[in-house]
Amino acid sequence: VKQKESTIKDVLFFFSPDDAAALIIESTWLQPETQYLVINLKSKLRQGQKYQLYTEFTGELADDLSGFYRSEYEEDGLQKIVATSQMHPTYARKTFPCFDEPALKAIFHITLIHPPGTVALSNGMERGQLSWTKTKFEPTKNMSTYLLAIIVSDYTYINTTQKDPQVILCIRIWARRKAIDLGQGNYALNVTGPILDFFQSYYNIAYPLTKSDQIALPDFYYGAMENWGLVTYRETNLLYDPETSSSRNKEKTATIIAHELAHMWFGNLVTLRWWNEVWLNEGFASYVAYLGADHAEPTWNVRDLIVLDEIHKVFAVDALTSSHPLSSNEDSIVLPNQISEQFDVISYSKVQKLQHHTNFGFFSFFLQTYLNYFGYSNIVGNDLWHHLQMAVKEYNGSLPHSVDRIMSPWVLQMGFPVVTINTAIGKVSQKHFLLDADSNVTVKSPYNYEWLIPIRWIRGGTVQKDIWWLMEKEVINLEMRSDGFWVLANINVTGYYRVNYDLGNWERLFTQLNTNHKVIPVINRAQLVDDAFSLARAQLLSTSLALRTTSYLSKETEYMPWQSALNNLDYYYLMLDRTDVYQPMQDYIRKQVTPLFLYFKNMTLDWSSVPVQHTDQYNQENAIRMACRSGVPECNSLTTTWFKKWMEEPQQNMIHPNLRSVVYCSAIAAGDEAEWEFGWSQFKIASVANEANKLMFALACTNNTELLNRYLSYTLNSTIIRKQDATSVITSVASNRAGQKLAWDFVRNHWEYMFTEYGVGSFSFASMITGVTARFSTPAELQELKEFVEAHSATGFGSATLAVDQALERTRMNIKWLQTNKQEILNWFNSQNGDQMQ
Repeated sequence: VKQKESTIKDVLFFFSPDDAAALIIESTWLQPETQYLVINLKSKLRQGQKYQLYTEFTGELADDLSGFYRSEYEEDGLQKIVATSQMHPTYARKTFPCFDEPALKAIFHITLIHPPGTVALSNGMERGQLSWTKTKFEPTKNMSTYLLAIIVSDYTYINTTQKDPQVILCIRIWARRKAIDLGQGNYALNVTGPILDFFQSYYNIAYPLTKSDQIALPDFYYGAMENWGLVTYRETNLLYDPETSSSRNKEKTATIIAHELAHMWFGNLVTLRWWNEVWLNEGFASYVAYLGADHAEPTWNVRDLIVLDEIHKVFAVDALTSSHPLSSNEDSIVLPNQISEQFDVISYSKVQKLQHHTNFGFFSFFLQTYLNYFGYSNIVGNDLWHHLQMAVKEYNGSLPHSVDRIMSPWVLQMGFPVVTINTAIGKVSQKHFLLDADSNVTVKSPYNYEWLIPIRWIRGGTVQKDIWWLMEKEVINLEMRSDGFWVLANINVTGYYRVNYDLGNWERLFTQLNTNHKVIPVINRAQLVDDAFSLARAQLLSTSLALRTTSYLSKETEYMPWQSALNNLDYYYLMLDRTDVYQPMQDYIRKQVTPLFLYFKNMTLDWSSVPVQHTDQYNQENAIRMACRSGVPECNSLTTTWFKKWMEEPQQNMIHPNLRSVVYCSAIAAGDEAEWEFGWSQFKIASVANEANKLMFALACTNNTELLNRYLSYTLNSTIIRKQDATSVITSVASNRAGQKLAWDFVRNHWEYMFTEYGVGSFSFASMITGVTARFSTPAELQELKEFVEAHSATGFGSATLAVDQALERTRMNIKWLQTNKQEILNWFNSQNGDQMQ
């Protein structure tokens, strides 16, 4: 039995319903490391016999954001409490003694006794209050313990019903009374029905429950949690206020709701057997979330953003030797910290392109048969391939090998390949892509780090119809000779790999970008930039060649290529903003971004309107951010003026919600104590979570080190900065050139507190370690990191263990990269600023 922190008063009896005599319990004890409650019986249990265990236990309603915990907020001058829960992944044991392995499903009969004037919620629909302090719920479906939810609050809700031939579904959005009264739950209510409709059709399985409750919590470690029938969210992810929330906030709300509702089938109805294959739950939910959001908001084209938002991010981690496969051995993932570490970008994002490695056309059919067959039970990865193979057969699909043979190398070994195409002779080869070319992979793979790779490609602007499979380490494909045309592989980045070319083909691609870049698909323009910068870091291309992918950007107005470039230039800022390369780099970026800044100034009639296209709204924000960051005088004047007008009239914030994040940050960075104190005062009174979030991140933009130190100190007091936000504030300060050293010293000086509060189970704890070490690029910083790791190796690093290993690996790579490339980069920027074309 699993048990943690709750106090067992007594194990009353252990008996079999078929035998009146209770089994004699000789002793019980707790194993702290595994959190097992061991019950030693006088006699042996009989195989196949059912037994019942009765216990009495008590627990504290703590503020640690796990298990059954309390969340506090102020409303109408009153301090209020929400008793809420987070059982995932291993916190049900904190709430009550239980078997909380995901494979052990059960039906839960929940009754909550609660104070008068409050409402109680759980997974099932309420069956009415049995008395003024007791609410009973309908039994749950057969489900894993991590999906259980219990909440007591004085919240209110808005609701609608969705009629189906078989059932009338009740949909409710719960939140603070003021948030509901101000309409902040309306958008979530409006998109929930269409998203559920889409998934019911896509999966061809009716929503399994009678109600869909979604609730916004003031304190919540995670973005959201898919408790079956009662989904919990951070306020920023469920509530949307048209007056203060941005288009980005709106998209985030839609996609996160879609992700959680996708889990009602993928994860809840059919559940992974053990935490060594988290991707079976999270990977597919992450992918179909984009489909659900696309159905609810078809004009946004959010499916196109998968490459930027998911694939490029997972590439950065999966190219390290400290990465991990999607599936690990069950016995290697045992302890709670090991389980928490599995919930990373690999498990969530890597699988999103793998469905293209079979055939997208029958993917929906496969999901339907798979979910129907395994409903209310548990699965392993091989079950997936078996049913996908059945779908291939049903559709008479053509694959070069079995699904298992194609997919196993992608799932059972870490990393991904770089495909190199020599267009002069048609030679195509593959190699395990590693950001550090000199690193050694010590983990053996039965597949020898080779993959079966589907290649979709273009020659000279013409899409080649057939998919070509690279099934060896190196092969000649005469069709891939250029014959004077440029060749581009991995159309729309449907494959999970990078692509390199011979220098002649790169030159032809540059010519195309500089003459008519729109001939190349927009997603592939983003791909060319990201691939080139990563290939250069891996010493497979020159750094100068990678930088040349940004030369055409003065003509580019689309969001995806610009965002790809800025993501990669962010690394240059991290490495070079403390060196003599910084100013020439700023001069070059200012030259490239000024046309984009003026483009949006004209499009919006001198910033008086909002771009119509969804991604244009994002790129307008990029234009202002980079123009101000690189020192375009008109931009800094603009943001400072807007912010000062707000300071003069605090009740009239005329800054458009889409631009508030960048304006707040730019103005606070350019200002001093007055701007910071105003931002802090507005943060404290913000009644909309998304507005508070924008201010929270902007406060870390100041260059005043005294203010940054004060801000860091606030994270030690959860009444000033909520626990859910503390690590994000520290990471934000670390992202500021003036704050990186302060944040690193702060974490080291308060490590015992940080580890106690966040080290076990908090996903953001690993992000904090990554954030405070992101700029490390000198031998002295590496030595500091090594000493820090050595000093705390005895107690370990909890859910940040893998992040610490990756920080060491990244720091070594950064040192080498800077030593190798700094002079070449300086020369290149100087040549561009001197108007010498290369």
